[in-house]
Amino acid sequence: MKLIRFGEAGKEKPGIQLKNDERIDVSKFGEDFDEKFFETGGLDRLRQWLDKNADDSPRISKDTRLGPPLKRPSKLVCVGLNYEKHAEESGADIPKEPVLFFKSTTAITGPNDSVTIPKGSKKTDWEVELAIVIGKKASYVEEKDAQDYIAGYVLHNDVSEREFQGERGGQWCKGKGCDTFAPLGPFIATKDEIKDPNNLKLWLELNGERLQDSTTADFIFKVEEVVSYISKFMTLLPGDVISTGTPSGVGLGLKPPKYLKPGDIMELGIDGLGTSKQEAVAYK
Repeated sequence: MKLIRFGEAGKEKPGIQLKNDERIDVSKFGEDFDEKFFETGGLDRLRQWLDKNADDSPRISKDTRLGPPLKRPSKLVCVGLNYEKHAEESGADIPKEPVLFFKSTTAITGPNDSVTIPKGSKKTDWEVELAIVIGKKASYVEEKDAQDYIAGYVLHNDVSEREFQGERGGQWCKGKGCDTFAPLGPFIATKDEIKDPNNLKLWLELNGERLQDSTTADFIFKVEEVVSYISKFMTLLPGDVISTGTPSGVGLGLKPPKYLKPGDIMELGIDGLGTSKQEAVAYK
């Protein structure tokens, strides 16, 4: 299944994107895609409901806004420097263990919403990433069992303010959690839709120029390693999101560095997870 949420920001309704890319409203299912939904077997209930009700569900217009495809999770955990070439372009050593940081859940926005360049920002940057959606409570998970705890996958642009991140006290969360800095979607693909999350093409274009073009086969730490590792340091709850890092080609690594300015258009995608598009806008 491909889970979407649609409508006015803050008032999104649940929906499904069908195999023919048609979108249907599943509000009558009676549940949103939140922690309780994932925790209580919501995916199985939704599949059963769709078998009986999909044909009679209202169709959603293609021009309807898409919101984040899940209701605000308890946390958004990110892995830094998970591609060797990105670590090199960032001037960092290749990590021996996953580098972790958090993005504020208030940064989460829809896949095609505008990205606001923060007040005082000089170095707002882009990062296409594969993100994992957790399906059930996970603590001290063995790597061999990690797939059992995954509900699905989603496209994420880990927008980052590099000055805030690296030059304002060395705490990455300052440069990662600004409003609109976590566009998610267009949909969550349940894990049965993705044959191998560790071998997916991902890319990002800025104003039509392809700057990131790689594959998750270049991960330093694969999906199963990441889930297992993080679960040893914190309990992951159903609906939590783990973003797995970005490949090379970010603005920080260009020579000279290049950062977002108002009017810039980012378009990005991952095999099987669709595409998203965001315009950078000035803070007002």
